[in-house]
Amino acid sequence: MPQRIYLDHAATTSMRPEAAAAMAAGLSIWANPSSPHAEGRKAKQALEDARRDVAAALNWTGEVIFTAGASESAALAVQQAKGGKRFVSAVEHDAILKSAPDAVIVPVQADGSVAEDDLRAALAGEDRPIVAIQSVNSETGNQQHIPALAEIVHGCGGMLIVDASQSAGKMPLPDGADAVIVSGHKLGGPIGVGVLLLRDFALLEPMGGQERGYRRGTENVPAALALAAALKACGTPYCDPDVLAPIRDTLAPACKELGGTRLADHVASPTPFVESLAMPGISGSAQLMRFDMLGFAISQGSACSSGSLRGSHVLQAMALDPAIAENVIRVSFGWNTTRDEVEHFCAAWIAMAREGRDKPI
Repeated sequence: MPQRIYLDHAATTSMRPEAAAAMAAGLSIWANPSSPHAEGRKAKQALEDARRDVAAALNWTGEVIFTAGASESAALAVQQAKGGKRFVSAVEHDAILKSAPDAVIVPVQADGSVAEDDLRAALAGEDRPIVAIQSVNSETGNQQHIPALAEIVHGCGGMLIVDASQSAGKMPLPDGADAVIVSGHKLGGPIGVGVLLLRDFALLEPMGGQERGYRRGTENVPAALALAAALKACGTPYCDPDVLAPIRDTLAPACKELGGTRLADHVASPTPFVESLAMPGISGSAQLMRFDMLGFAISQGSACSSGSLRGSHVLQAMALDPAIAENVIRVSFGWNTTRDEVEHFCAAWIAMAREGRDKPI
């Protein structure tokens, strides 16, 4: 087995070589792109080239605002959006929830989906609501049916913000979104850069500064170039089905046989990048330590909240049995994950689960 196997790509993934090369080249374009001199104009041109490449790679026909990452994009979208009351789904990432602490929480079903009837009921009588619903959940891998939900939001004259941090570069952007949050380091770009895609600048209140007055701070040209290069390299399948076949063929039946819980079997629309499993008799934190000692980098859920003592708000919102939720761990796969790595993890999970069954830990 390799010395270490990294299976926490939903938290962050390694940079693609194309992105690293673009960033290295961008370091020579160090001037402030807002400066009027020749050096600044050269940096500005590189930034605009990256903006155009990002839009083309994502097939986005609206506006592109470069940010320092998904958290800034979320705050910018939720807090600066023109409209009425804020609404967020109960399974949103903490970056969204903390950007709108007074938002109305829209519940989800036991399968993790936002039901159309629940959204209609929440928005009844509202004028121009601002609604945030993610495309793919970082803990369960569940995909929301954005087009149908967008119709409901737009029927109230509202704006739909979609957090696509876990899906951008891996699947097409969802139809119907007015604003889309993209994170660079989730798809093979560098840490510290992201974009907010906007259908129209008129959706946001300007705040002055850079990015046509919608964001403050000098733009990070090398990181923007790297993000554009990473997105252009995402044209091939993000996770080859053959690479993940051992999950379907080996781990899934073994998990059922051993009394475990595979969340992909319970959510409305599972995606292949995230696999969450509950191992009977062994807490998630104990598994985390044991897998780490065996050479596997995995997690218990969102990296932004996994260090806290509270349980997962996502699993709570799905009303998952607390005894099961306590034993959930997450493995997530990236652009460079190999079948050999997946096979080794499957074998390790099965061995640990059998040991726990035969000799409770």
